[in-house]
Amino acid sequence: MQITIGASTKSDAKSAVAEVAASVKSPNLLVLLSSYQQLKEASEMVAKQFPEVPMIGASTTSYYGTESSDKRMVLIGFGNDAEVEVGVIRNLSTAPVADIPAFEEKISKVRPGKEDTICLEFCTNDEERLTTTMNLALEKSGVPIVGGTIFGYPNGATPFAVVNGECYEDACCYALIRNKSGKIRTYSENIYGIREGAKGHIATKVNLANKELITLDGRPAADVYCDDAGVTKNQLVDNVLTHPLGRVIGDEIFISSPYEIGKNGSLINYKRINENDTIQVLELKDYDAINADTRARIKDENRKISFVFSVNCIYRHLLFTQNNYLTELLTNMKNVGPHVGIVGGGEQYKKQHVNQTMVCAVFE
Repeated sequence: MQITIGASTKSDAKSAVAEVAASVKSPNLLVLLSSYQQLKEASEMVAKQFPEVPMIGASTTSYYGTESSDKRMVLIGFGNDAEVEVGVIRNLSTAPVADIPAFEEKISKVRPGKEDTICLEFCTNDEERLTTTMNLALEKSGVPIVGGTIFGYPNGATPFAVVNGECYEDACCYALIRNKSGKIRTYSENIYGIREGAKGHIATKVNLANKELITLDGRPAADVYCDDAGVTKNQLVDNVLTHPLGRVIGDEIFISSPYEIGKNGSLINYKRINENDTIQVLELKDYDAINADTRARIKDENRKISFVFSVNCIYRHLLFTQNNYLTELLTNMKNVGPHVGIVGGGEQYKKQHVNQTMVCAVFE
């Protein structure tokens, strides 16, 4: 696939746009990544410079080369072998289904084939509702979702998604991309697993509206977590980097990351836990070996890699930064093929919203 990438660390949005745009050649689709402070102005300028080219964008910490940065602007151009439609799903917190007819029409326009199309998206909130809604349309064509929850905006600010230079709150921007010259394959990487002798617990009371796990086995969720993990409540949130919660279904593990202790010992999470879910405290595995396996699989399954786009959870980002592993990870990913990544507050993959995971799309 024809991919061009422009990057800039200039603090002035106009100068940064000029630099990234100069590197992008004959695009059929643009993906703009920048700091929150630059995004609105930059998206308007990019849309004006490329008026006929569909574009989506988000604020984020980006990965490019061997470095991460929350001040860098990246512009990715997909060439004329990309069949593309972009759009927005609005009102995620209330009625996103209203935009599904337009979404279905755009899916039909790109004419998805087998393993040659993805839905790349960036959303602001309500990820479970989003994935359920989008899959009403995507299931029929077998198109997978690869995306992330927008992360990297100041405290008190409101995140927004960008479509063709327009900013949308409470929304998801998406690009349906079909590769006319090869395949697009998707991957997810989980570095956590079941601890030996781990107990399973039943979620007996939850509040879905704020992703609150109130009780496990009828006891305050924080108490159960601390007993299993051997930590105090003061240590709980930091301990999630190595011991998150997980819902285990067969060979699959769906991670939910607690980030706050609520009233009466509840846990507030980045992913919803449903009543009657079986939940365990997981443990960190050998992430270097796991990533080596991921890279080996990507290389084995893709004959000629043109581009890799990844979404890496903020908790993984923090873990790898603390362990001085992030540069090694990015170097390894760069060696797979040209790579751009973002840090997400959550990850969407196929039919699920997940936490503490890396998801990626590989373009031949």
